[in-house]
Formats: sequence, structure tokens, C-alpha cells
Amino acid sequence: MSLERLVPHNPATGQPLEPVDCTTPDAVREVVARARTAQRAWAAMPAGERAQTIRAVAQAIGAQADALARSICDEMGKPIREARAEARSIAARVESFITAADQALADDEGVENGIAMRVRWRPLGVVGVIAPWNYPVATPSNLLLSALLTGNAAVFKPSEFTPHTGALLHRLYSETLPEGLVGLVQGAGEVGAALVASDVDMIAFTGSIATGQAIMRASAATMKRLVLELGGKDPMLVLPGADLQAAARHAADEALRNAGQVCVSVERIIVHADVADEFTRRVAELVRAVKPGDPRDEATSFGPMASARQRDLVLEQLADARRHGATFVVEGQAQGPGYYLTPTVVTDLKPEMTLVRDETFGPVVAIQVARDVDEAVALANDTRYGLGASVWGPPGPQLDAVADRIEAGMVGVNRGLSTAAGGPWVGWKMSGLGYTRSVAGMRHFLQPQSQARRAG
Repeated sequence: MSLERLVPHNPATGQPLEPVDCTTPDAVREVVARARTAQRAWAAMPAGERAQTIRAVAQAIGAQADALARSICDEMGKPIREARAEARSIAARVESFITAADQALADDEGVENGIAMRVRWRPLGVVGVIAPWNYPVATPSNLLLSALLTGNAAVFKPSEFTPHTGALLHRLYSETLPEGLVGLVQGAGEVGAALVASDVDMIAFTGSIATGQAIMRASAATMKRLVLELGGKDPMLVLPGADLQAAARHAADEALRNAGQVCVSVERIIVHADVADEFTRRVAELVRAVKPGDPRDEATSFGPMASARQRDLVLEQLADARRHGATFVVEGQAQGPGYYLTPTVVTDLKPEMTLVRDETFGPVVAIQVARDVDEAVALANDTRYGLGASVWGPPGPQLDAVADRIEAGMVGVNRGLSTAAGGPWVGWKMSGLGYTRSVAGMRHFLQPQSQARRAG
């Protein structure tokens, strides 16, 4: 895509959508400057008043859930029911964000050796939010809400694949909030680089490791605060005594949700040899029943991939697995028009396969077999990623002990990952730097200042 204009495509048809003009580097700097001016008054506003304004933003997003869902459908192919649920999720979680922000902004106080210490938590200033295409409403809103509730302004760059959804979301923020407080810039990598190079105080980014590393390098000169979520290769461990039907259902659902284009998709299933055949049979039955459909159809649960490029990356991984001797229990097929790829179930995997090493981000159920629990844990941890994971087996201390051994920021025990209030969204190893949600996550958007005085 050129710097001057974006031309997104409808993944269900492959047809181009309305072009969107990109933001020039000079205009990026102007948007940041306006946000900085607006931030001063916003930061001075009582936290309760800011919260009330943010509640109004969440209500506006909820009221436009249908319009947002149609835009998500048309730009990245998400089935309409899932797209609508994504848009509605903002109103559902806004109170947990407000509560976490209130607690994060509260002073920390203590006395030791006659010295009274108070830690104040101050807004950073302007946060650059660079969002992905797979959750073009929920992911940027998680970051925008965190920035705004802690007294910051924000400049938002949607993905170049979902610019219309980003523009609609920005309009709902900007119509409710003070003028200039949330700015919008449009474009691909060049515009993202301009935002990183601008006078923002923090970058909150969701995307690939390579782009995250580039942001870190570019931010080093000015020591910008960074929160980076950089994807995953999430393992799911299935052990003897697990409820195999529940585990199989989870595997199929979480490997195929959003056509596998979720940062916490189940990307590697590691099954104990004692239950591998039965588990694989159950998963294959569920996957064979999945049929692709028009994402605008309310009955559709499996849509196209978001782009031809992403589909081709998945096909390349599957071709590499075939060359290295993988067994295809259910073989996916590319279908047109559009960027459809039907689900695949593949076994007999080897460590050298890109399907095992690299993030897939597509509709693939990849199954490895382990001889025992120790090998299962070793396989789960043999990755540069560490975002999410789950372990399945008889509930109790032994299964909890297995969960404790997994090198991932979030682990589900006989269930998927929890996004309950209080828990941070956090990665391990190269899956991330910093984290969001929860009180601790909110404090990534704040600067602590220690103030010491004589006690008494």
C-alpha cells in the first residue's frame, strides 16, 4: 500500500473497498500537538468526571454496534455475530476499566525509619495507539480506555486493513470527548513509524515481533514508554483423565475462532500418547462439521481470512509441514471468491516445521504427541512465545502444578483464558513487553513520583 492512499479489500469477495487517504508525516505531528494541548485540561479534570465521559463513549460505541459490526465484516471478514459481540464488549467491560483506573491513580503511602513516603501517579501525556486488524474495535479500545482513564490523550492509528472501522470508531470517541483529545492517523508502516518518531510519550502496540522490535529501536532515542503485545504460539496440553469431549470442543473452537486469527488462538495442541488417538478423532469430527459462509449471514460462524497475504502465509506453513512428513487428518482448501481457507487438522509434527515454530494465525488444529507430562511441558515451553496456554486433565493439585510450569503470561486450567477483572493481559518471553488491563496494567500508562517528608 502506498503512503498516499489505502485501498482495503473485502475478504469475502476480494473486491476493493472505498480508498482512504493516508496521513502525511507533517499531519501526524499536528495531530499529536493537538492531543497534547487537549491533554492538559483532561488531566486536570477530576477522575470521576473523566469516568462519566468515558461511560458516554462506551454507550455511543454500543449504540453503533451494528454499524461497527458491518464495517468489521466488510474489512476483515469476521462473522457478523462475532463482530457485533466485539463492538458490544466495550460497554460490558468499561466499569472494570474505570475501577482499575481509580485504584491505579490512588496514592501509595508508607512510613519507614521516620520518613513518610507518598507515591503519586501522574499521566504520561500522549499515548500513540497502533492497532491490529483482527480485533479492530476491542483491541484499540482496551488501549484507548486505559490511556484516557489515567488522564492521557491518545493518537490512534488503525490497521491499514481496517481503516474504515478505525475511522468510525474514532468518530465515536471524538464526538463525545473534548476536541483533539483522541487523534486519528491513517496509513501503513510509514505512518506508524511517523507516529513512533513523533512527540508522543508512549506507544501501545499490538502486532508482530518484527514490528515490535522496530518500535523499540525507534523509541530508544527518546526512551518512550512501551507496551507491546507481540503475538503467541499458545499451547494446549491434554493429559490422561481429561474430559476429552470438552477439550476437543475447546481445541476446535479456539483454533478456528475468527478463522484462527486471534493472538491467543490454540496454535499447538500437545496430547499425552495415552489419549492422543481418541482426542484426535473427536477433534476431527468437530472440524469436519465447520463450513465457511458469508460473514454478513447471521448463521455463519466461520468466515474468510482477512487478507490474501495472511492466507498465503498459512498455506506456506502447511506446505512446509507436508514436506517434513506431517499427516493431514483433515485437509483445508483455499476457496474463492475471497480469501477463504477451510480448516485443517494436522498431526505427526516435528520441531523444525514452521507450523511448530512460528505463529500461524490461521484455521489450523496442530496436534503433537507427548510420551509423558514432562515431555508435554517441555514441548509447550519450547518456543520464543509465551502469551497464553491451557492445561486439561483431572482437576486438583497435580494439574495446578502443571499449569505452574508453563512459561506463559496467562494459563487456563480446564478452560480458556480468563479476562476477568483484576487479571492483567500479559505475555512472557517475546510475546510482549509490559501489559494491560488490571491495576498493574493501568499503571503502565502512568508515571510514579515519590515524595518523601519527615513523618509526624
